[in-house]
Amino acid sequence: MKTCEIFKNKTSLSFEVFPPRSDTPIDSIYSTVDELAHLKPDFISVTYGAGGNGSNATIGICEMIKEKHSIEPVAHLACINLTREKVLFELAQMKAAGIENILALRGDVNPNIPPHDDFKYASELIELIKENGDFNVIGACYPETHPEAASGVEDIKHLKEKVDAGCSQLISQLFFDNEDFYAFREKAAIAGIDVPIEAGIMPVTNPKTIARMATLCHARLPKKFLTIMQKYENDPIAMRDAGIAYAVSQIVDLIANDVDGIHLYTMNNPYIASKICEAVQTLFR
Repeated sequence: MKTCEIFKNKTSLSFEVFPPRSDTPIDSIYSTVDELAHLKPDFISVTYGAGGNGSNATIGICEMIKEKHSIEPVAHLACINLTREKVLFELAQMKAAGIENILALRGDVNPNIPPHDDFKYASELIELIKENGDFNVIGACYPETHPEAASGVEDIKHLKEKVDAGCSQLISQLFFDNEDFYAFREKAAIAGIDVPIEAGIMPVTNPKTIARMATLCHARLPKKFLTIMQKYENDPIAMRDAGIAYAVSQIVDLIANDVDGIHLYTMNNPYIASKICEAVQTLFR
């Protein structure tokens, strides 16, 4: 099933998980997925071989999600360090595994790994995917502008190029002020971007992790959010519960404002995902 079809009937709920590090058995993710599957998300995306496990880990986890749980998986594919030939090989593997949905990314620049020259933008990867299989292609978007974009206008222009290349839905990077998402959504609509946009929500559980992620993504930390972090940063349980409450408040407001879907960055933590879903489950209609 192509995940873009979900949005025709309901507000979607999806999760993101990541493979274990290369020095950790791949089986360690299976119990996490088992617990998340009980929450009945519309799909689960799997990041691209975190920690050196490569695409084999991503594809293997996607196969397990589909075969064991009958939940649609989305395989991330980042192209900055791949050749065209390597991408074609991975597409063949995905096709053989029955994976129909791909989140096409340029990927982050690693100063220790010289990038290949085959792909400069995610839109080029999207074009290649569409030419080589009947895949549903998903793109990433930044409500507060991509860190490397010269301006918000340029960023929206590149996003439109992704959609024109064949991207049929979008998942946003994390953000902590819904007004930033609404402003971005309006700009996207004005630019003629008419595909569903899921809002990416990352619960605050570890202030240091969130601060690092916010820096990488150039996500603004509003005063209300900072107050919570400062109040509970030395109390892990209170910080966890406050983070869950903040995420729930974001989701309630987003659904009330007709968001197309919620994409929860679970950080491989089923407890937090379950508490959030418990609070908002009746809102997804």
